[in-house]
Amino acid sequence: MRFSPKSTFAQTAMLIGGLLLINQLVSYLSVTHYFINPSYSQINSLVANQLSSLLVSGVDTLSNEEKYKLKQVSGIDFHDNLSAMHAGISNATYYDYMSQEISEKLNKNIEVRIKPGKDYMVWIKPYESKDTWLSIPLEGIAETDVSPLSMYFIVIGALSVFGGWLFVRRLNRPLQALQKAAINVGHGKFPEPLPLEGSSEMVAVTQAFNKMSANIRQLEADRNLMTAGISHDLRTPLTRIRLSSEMLPDEHNWIKEGIEHDIEDMNAIIDQFIDFARQDREEKLTLVSINHIIEELAELRRFDENHNITLDLRDSPKVKVRLISIKRVIENLIENAFRYGSPDIVIKSRFSEKTRTLYVAVKDFGNGIADSEMEKLFNPFEQGDKARGSQGSGLGLAIIKRIVEGHGGQIAFSNHSDGGLEAGFTLPVFMSNRQLSKH
Repeated sequence: MRFSPKSTFAQTAMLIGGLLLINQLVSYLSVTHYFINPSYSQINSLVANQLSSLLVSGVDTLSNEEKYKLKQVSGIDFHDNLSAMHAGISNATYYDYMSQEISEKLNKNIEVRIKPGKDYMVWIKPYESKDTWLSIPLEGIAETDVSPLSMYFIVIGALSVFGGWLFVRRLNRPLQALQKAAINVGHGKFPEPLPLEGSSEMVAVTQAFNKMSANIRQLEADRNLMTAGISHDLRTPLTRIRLSSEMLPDEHNWIKEGIEHDIEDMNAIIDQFIDFARQDREEKLTLVSINHIIEELAELRRFDENHNITLDLRDSPKVKVRLISIKRVIENLIENAFRYGSPDIVIKSRFSEKTRTLYVAVKDFGNGIADSEMEKLFNPFEQGDKARGSQGSGLGLAIIKRIVEGHGGQIAFSNHSDGGLEAGFTLPVFMSNRQLSKH
């Protein structure tokens, strides 16, 4: 299982976050080792020295009046177990580190407890065999004095992470714009030149992309102009040939019919070249029902007794498409299914709320196509498996592939288990959840 992120943004963010975490850990350990631990060692030495002085002077022999004066001067108080409980020793925590260090300095077993908080108090049991406790107040070492250090690390860490996030976001924003623009160019849409921002490498890549996009747009325009010129130049002599064939005598009608048939085929091929170059991008988007389009196209073929269409349509929302272009896609799939597949076909439509895509497919019951030939079908001038015939210019599927991808969809053919080919395509459906619930 892969846990490392794949995107540049996530990888950079994780790298910066890891470095900041290591930096914070090293800083914390350094401050603890060079500042906090020496401070505590100094406190332990002061407590040990003070306790040593008290033990030497014989604290157990002091009168109550002397103990009272000592408390007034130094704040040190003496307790038995009961008074210690009343004074708050139950809230004190045993500190093994201080107990060991003070015991080593005094060469006897000393128990040390610390009550943190506003009134920081060190509780010491100097005699292992006696129920005597000493409470020594310490000022300047309360919990609030340590909190600023913790707050410092939290604030510095948060600001560092936030700064790293801003840096990575600024670095990633031009990449996201470049990605969207590249997708649009792949769909035949040419966006305005991208702004030159970010690092010098990013600016160089953006400049190269803008130049590439402009060159592709110019190539598209030149190709359209060339195709229009060729079609015009070809149709003029074709018209003259048609007029010349009209002058043939009646006994040569078979020659005349053959010439007219060839001219119609040539005109159809010229139209396909024009459609392949133009792609109908100037057509406006229209909100339509795909099922209604399918029913309309199926009705137009009811007159043909040799062809039978079965409709398997499910409820689906309306979708914004270029109406004439999508009709051409479905009509082409129907024509190919009858021409290369079988006289009986099934047209089906499905809508997926999960992926918000609409799927349309034409299913025939012919010989199908070898899997190795499937991808070649969508290449210009490829005519697929010989078992499905070899008529036409080979541009039909390339044209409908461009149309579908221009709508943000995908087209795919597959052989189905009943024998034959299922030629389908998907279209994205952009709509709100309320519309999805009402379709």
